[in-house]
Amino acid sequence: MSRFILVLLSVLSVFALTARAEARERYAAFVADMETGEVLHARRADAERYPASLTKMMTLYMLFEALESGQVALDDTITASAEAASRPASKLGLRAGQTLRVEDAIRALIIQSANDVAVAVAEHLHEDEARFAAVMTLRARELGMTNTVFRNASGLPDAAQHTTARDVARLAYALHQDFPQYYGYFSETRFRWNGVTHRNHNSLVGRQQGVDGLKTGYIRASGFNLAASAERDGHRIVAVVMGGVSASVRDAHARELIEAAFSALNARSEGRMLAAMNMPRLNPVREQEILTAELTTLPAQTAQGSAPGAPAAQVELTDLDAAPRPRPFTPAATPEGWSVQVGAFTSQAAASARLESVAMMGLRSLLGEAQARVEPLERNGRQLWRARYAGLNGDNARSICQRLEASGESCFAVPPAA
Repeated sequence: MSRFILVLLSVLSVFALTARAEARERYAAFVADMETGEVLHARRADAERYPASLTKMMTLYMLFEALESGQVALDDTITASAEAASRPASKLGLRAGQTLRVEDAIRALIIQSANDVAVAVAEHLHEDEARFAAVMTLRARELGMTNTVFRNASGLPDAAQHTTARDVARLAYALHQDFPQYYGYFSETRFRWNGVTHRNHNSLVGRQQGVDGLKTGYIRASGFNLAASAERDGHRIVAVVMGGVSASVRDAHARELIEAAFSALNARSEGRMLAAMNMPRLNPVREQEILTAELTTLPAQTAQGSAPGAPAAQVELTDLDAAPRPRPFTPAATPEGWSVQVGAFTSQAAASARLESVAMMGLRSLLGEAQARVEPLERNGRQLWRARYAGLNGDNARSICQRLEASGESCFAVPPAA
């Protein structure tokens, strides 16, 4: 073998190792049942990541909100500025002064992921993209996206713009919950504008059973990102994958997560049916451990090119009160009105056992006189039990969750009246 070929192979090996290392650093994933709020899979879900064009999901949220309030209408026209027209691909190809309808802008953002259209929408709603991005960030906070900062409307590179896989899922939940009248746009696979047909970058839409949106994204710093929603057999889930080494690897991994999630949900449905037929039940204190193991014991169906380091899915029962419907910021009614939720379970005994285990994790100084509460919650005919510590102030609630999350435990702080 010639020296040139040996050198070339060495260089290629270095590139491959570097790419794998970068993929591990950028990888994050999150899967949740959008109906019950159960977290079905979470890996680095709260680590900061670049959103890339997933940013346009928030741009669309702002546009849908403007439509609902009457600020704009679907037939209104948006005029592209020179600034908007200057944005690089992916783009629609707007020229300065050119116009397009609001409805075409929606489709261009979802299907073509058009950066020029994102800027045009931002300027139309708030005159200036930077001002629009600041409003986006405030709105994101109101949606529970506490680890997200926007600096532009498109997702083009900006070192200060970041989010997390969990926050992206919260945004997907809010889009579906708050704007069902517009959600159908996410399932469209193509649209035609100015004589050109554009096809959806999200290849899962229309190709994997039940997938009906949402959005893809890519910049070099982020890797290949995807937020997807899917519905089957009465279950609706959201799956977020960030940091894929390629679009095909990202999509293959997302398919794996979606299939595993539905398999676990169906297995639980079958288990509840057997319980209704008076089949023997497990010790309820052990039930959470069994539920957690369900997804990890499914037969491996790893596709070629699965995302590097992507571990098997797990079940962590938590509810999507962490992704509430939007509400304005208001001061706490009382300083002691906060609580922390450390899980939601299918039995009251399991919730009580979770509270006892948390109390033994060296948190007594933070918990103080907090009250351990097991609260019933019914979602779509299903009985769950929330495990919460109530009567905290905001700083203590956040500190408790930070301590638990640092240990890999699920937790979120619940503001007063939530």
